[in-house]
Amino acid sequence: MVSSRTLSGAVALAAGAALLAPASAAHAAPPGTKDVTAVLFEWNFASVAKECTDTLGPAGYGYVQVSPPAEHIQGAQWWTSYQPVSYRIAGRLGDRAAFRNMVTTCHAAGVKVVVDTVVNHMAAGSGTGTGGSSYTKYDYPGLYSSYDFDDCTSPVTDYRDRWNVQHCELVHLADLDTGEEYVRRTLAGYLNDLLTLGVDGFRIDAAKHIDTADLANIKSRLTKTGVYWKQEVIYGSGEAVQPTEYTGNGDVQEFRYAYDLKRVFNNENLAYLKNYGEGWGYLSSSVADVFVDNHDTERNGSTLNYKDGAKYTLANVFMLAYPYGAPDINSGYEWSDTDAGPPNGGAVTACWQDGWKCQHAWPEIRRMVAFRNATRGEAVTNWWDNGGDAIAFGRGGKGYVAINHESGSLTRTYQTSLAAGTYCDVQNNTTVTVNSGGRFTATLGADTALAIYAGKSSC
Repeated sequence: MVSSRTLSGAVALAAGAALLAPASAAHAAPPGTKDVTAVLFEWNFASVAKECTDTLGPAGYGYVQVSPPAEHIQGAQWWTSYQPVSYRIAGRLGDRAAFRNMVTTCHAAGVKVVVDTVVNHMAAGSGTGTGGSSYTKYDYPGLYSSYDFDDCTSPVTDYRDRWNVQHCELVHLADLDTGEEYVRRTLAGYLNDLLTLGVDGFRIDAAKHIDTADLANIKSRLTKTGVYWKQEVIYGSGEAVQPTEYTGNGDVQEFRYAYDLKRVFNNENLAYLKNYGEGWGYLSSSVADVFVDNHDTERNGSTLNYKDGAKYTLANVFMLAYPYGAPDINSGYEWSDTDAGPPNGGAVTACWQDGWKCQHAWPEIRRMVAFRNATRGEAVTNWWDNGGDAIAFGRGGKGYVAINHESGSLTRTYQTSLAAGTYCDVQNNTTVTVNSGGRFTATLGADTALAIYAGKSSC
């Protein structure tokens, strides 16, 4: 998410949770049978198009999320993408033609497109944007002037103060007055333009810093009011703005899910995950967007990330196997400098080259997408744990997963609700035989998993 960012890098700002729950939840989890989103962070549009065809479609991903396409400030850092200077598709990731082709190609592969959109603010500073537009703070010719920004021109400092959070500036970025008619009309126009290009949904960056009623008004002006809509509202205990306020508009990103997964995998017992999600006080599953990490949290250390090895992989396996929320798979690039922008300006020649991590294509993660699709709608059954870091559970009669996060191997007989037969363990590409009583015996090495599901009998 990008509800927290400095002009010289990413800063973790606590974002909030709600004082008032909305009367009803809007269209939330992605529609259809495929609810997993691959977040191809800072991939250029041509590379996204190719990946939809080569990997995302065949793997069963329902959505791909692309980084902000709008013209932005110049600079190599990743966060320049989150400082727009106009709404032209003219950023480092490609032009309008490349964007349109990407959407068309992904649709042909059966993958819908979600766009990360920056509607809370415009860029700070002054200069010339990536598409050639000149700008100064509070003056973006042909788009906004000083009248279109909030009166508070100092940074957000107090997350216990609703007005401060939603009217002052997120790390000095020019804060749009989203209560103003012209601003609402202009933002809706930007989103509607993306809809004309075939976009299927929006991630609303820094939604916490925009009044939920303002977002509802903007969404009501869209040509597709039922478009998929997920909002970055970071939970903060005791804060004035809470995530539940935003569920009337659509999905809300549940940061606590990712924070707590890190703590459990690092310091606690996987056995505690038996009632993960609503049982832990999180948002309703039907409106929660979940993730192990995203581009902000992997850099600020609040969640697991690719550097955590097997823990990170197993956390993603658990997320895809467990029926809570709509999962995002973060897929970015190696970094040591947290400000560093994408290799090759966002061009991905091949996965696992030039620093591209391609987590969405890691075999242990990619194969769980089909598991999730095959078990959709099934409750958790046959839960087992050893009181420590070994767990297993079924998804009705459709699937079964076991995760061993212990330091040594584990051999045991598991009870499932699966029909008798031979299944492919998609984690290891070996076969598992379930007997007439629904049981099978398997050995899992330390920090490995097993996953089988109906319809997948051969590897």
